[in-house]
Amino acid sequence: MDIQEFKQIDRAKLLEAKRDHLSQLDAYVQDLYRRPRLKHLFVELTQRCNEHCFHCGSSCTAAGAKDELSLVEWCRVLDEVREDFDASRLMLNVTGGEPLLREDFFQIMDHANSLGFRWGMTSNATLITPQVARRLAEVGMRTISVSIDGLPKTHDRLRGLSGGYELAMQGIQNLIDVGSFSHIQVTTVVNHRTMSELDALFEVMCDIDIDSWRVINLEPMGRALLRPDLMCTDDDYRRLFSFIREKRLAGYPVTYGCSHYLGLDLEAEVRDWYFLCNAGVYTASVASNGDILACLDIPRNPQTIQGNIRGERLLKVWKERFELFRHNLSDLSEECASCEHVSFCRGGAHHSWDYDHGRQMVCLHSAFFANA
Repeated sequence: MDIQEFKQIDRAKLLEAKRDHLSQLDAYVQDLYRRPRLKHLFVELTQRCNEHCFHCGSSCTAAGAKDELSLVEWCRVLDEVREDFDASRLMLNVTGGEPLLREDFFQIMDHANSLGFRWGMTSNATLITPQVARRLAEVGMRTISVSIDGLPKTHDRLRGLSGGYELAMQGIQNLIDVGSFSHIQVTTVVNHRTMSELDALFEVMCDIDIDSWRVINLEPMGRALLRPDLMCTDDDYRRLFSFIREKRLAGYPVTYGCSHYLGLDLEAEVRDWYFLCNAGVYTASVASNGDILACLDIPRNPQTIQGNIRGERLLKVWKERFELFRHNLSDLSEECASCEHVSFCRGGAHHSWDYDHGRQMVCLHSAFFANA
């Protein structure tokens, strides 16, 4: 037996192990639908933003402060969550808009820290001066994900802020200089046109002392729906995942996000885990106006909004609603239900589901596992 034959047998064993793992995961997910466990609470402190990213899923703007929860309201919400859930097992994920635009940001997060919450943040980092970085450490921030979406000109163009790249990179360095955060991540959203910058961006990331680089594709949501020409093609996806797998095999901390089932060949190889949409089973969110949602990336409409924190406790809503997210999406689609991978994919991610037409907008079947 030559080495190529041995590798083929070895790969066959690996794929069989993945099938077994994914079958076990599916059984676990079916139980999770019946007994969901809140692990991540996303809090959208504001929809105000100092950038205007063309791909923003929430379509945030500089003026997006309509009906925001006040400081008193956010502190009450945090008190209630602390009373109803185990804060030591719950991760607060702070987002926006740009969270740091709230004048009372540090008061809110100091209160969260005093209650024992672990928390991290998503930020464009343009406002993270050395003083802000030190203050973030003082109020207990552990992790942060900063957006860098291309080389300088591309980044600034996509995010609508001249000089935004340099400000963000300086913000990252200010965070690194503090030296007390457990994980500093850069997230890059690539599209059909920016795929060509991956190799150059990789060199940039290698030159800064970050803990991981998360590379994800443009998703059909928010403002990005207006630019179908920039959605990734099958060839783009193949390029993206080949790039990520190659870097991971070489030992670099490059990863794909949680979105989408990728097929047996790629699952657990371009990220550390198998596909599982966390919306409504591990994850809940509170929007800036108090609306209770599963995932902030999911389109907001009467069907997906589960309640409002101004009049209801999160625990009650978590226990009594979220039915939309606690069954396989494939139950709603003949095309998904008849797929041979349905027990591994379950209809895919909620954030890319077309709730009006009952179909999945992002399916990688033709790119990766049509013949698997």
